[in-house]
Amino acid sequence: MVGRTLDEWLAFQQALHPRAMDFTLDRMRVMVERLALDRGTARVVTVGGTNGKGSVTATLEALGQHAGLAVGLYTSPHLERYTERIRIRGREIDEPTLTAVFARIEAARGECALTYFEYGTLAALLAFSDAKLDLWVLEVGLGGRLDAVNALDADVAVVVSISLDHCEYLGDTLEAIGREKAGIFRAGRPAILGDRAMTPAVRAAALSTGAEPWQLGVEFDSVRHGERHDYRGRAARREDLPAPRLAGRAQYGNTATALAALESIGLLPSRDVVAAALLDVQLVGRYQVMPGVVEWVFDVAHNEGSAAVLSATLAERRGAGRTWVVAGVLADKDAAAIGRHLATALAAFDHVFAVTLEGDRGRSADALRDVWAPLLPTTVECAGSVVEGCERAAARAQPGDRVVVFGSFHSVAPALAWHRLYSGRSEG
Repeated sequence: MVGRTLDEWLAFQQALHPRAMDFTLDRMRVMVERLALDRGTARVVTVGGTNGKGSVTATLEALGQHAGLAVGLYTSPHLERYTERIRIRGREIDEPTLTAVFARIEAARGECALTYFEYGTLAALLAFSDAKLDLWVLEVGLGGRLDAVNALDADVAVVVSISLDHCEYLGDTLEAIGREKAGIFRAGRPAILGDRAMTPAVRAAALSTGAEPWQLGVEFDSVRHGERHDYRGRAARREDLPAPRLAGRAQYGNTATALAALESIGLLPSRDVVAAALLDVQLVGRYQVMPGVVEWVFDVAHNEGSAAVLSATLAERRGAGRTWVVAGVLADKDAAAIGRHLATALAAFDHVFAVTLEGDRGRSADALRDVWAPLLPTTVECAGSVVEGCERAAARAQPGDRVVVFGSFHSVAPALAWHRLYSGRSEG
């Protein structure tokens, strides 16, 4: 057990439970007790929602770090390395530390057939417990009420947005999905709602739980003046803040949501600390821009809500050149809804390469083209893989153009790996 490599541990975890997803908190609660997890004096922020979770958790980490707090951040899934999921004091966990934590979990596991996600969540919590941190930031994996991170009672819980996604698990209406995601709220504690148009079921769930709702545009807000903005909280103001480093107008609301979460538990930093932190937020694969003669943009947008945000951001940041899109959409995602949002930003797109995504949830390029061709007033061309799509786009893009790769982690991860090699060849 102790001598397993990280890859061996992950293969073991994937085979441990007969089902990839088995939603219950029973196993997590047993293991939290067995491992004697101790949060000490750390405050816990749990962040859920359909879209925007990554931006809010990254902003919370940067704000905490710049305020001098020792922060632990747990997110999922990862793009290229499993160790990306756990960050402690601003650094990705190293493999020896992670495998040692896995060994301790296995020694305590007994008869509990943990899922892959439960194993990883316990590893993050145990690593945070060992590190004696001030702030734990936990991103919900799927849903909220029965997600593994919900085994811990958060000091403040955040639901960033609600959109139709994972309907087979969460329900097929915004109200049903909202109630599932609101399951992270706790009585007597703040519940941060990060959307001006949040489905009313989420606020109603917060009130019925006995939580204290703070909603964007009601109890707190972001007020823009040009590219700069002010945060207006319940009792605090942070004025004349710089534009968030993360691109897109949605980031102003996401920034305010993170600030409200910290204000609600008495950890809101000073104006100067907030300003410095906003310029230091980093988030791989979320409107990640690689500048150059041809600009490359990578975004894991994979559902209707995130496609709407991406389309608006691309239209807002349109340059003089053409835009080449490389996109793959999994079979269990609503490709038509994504395509309709692309069609609303007609000026943002010139040519689309639909790519094949492999695996049990994969969708072929031909199938994606068949959905998108009637919706998009531009050429949709098929490529056999993400890498092939990137190669074709790179070959045809001219100086001043941009290439946008999106669709899911399954699209962006291989594209980022390819781009590193491509950039090296170009520089050489």
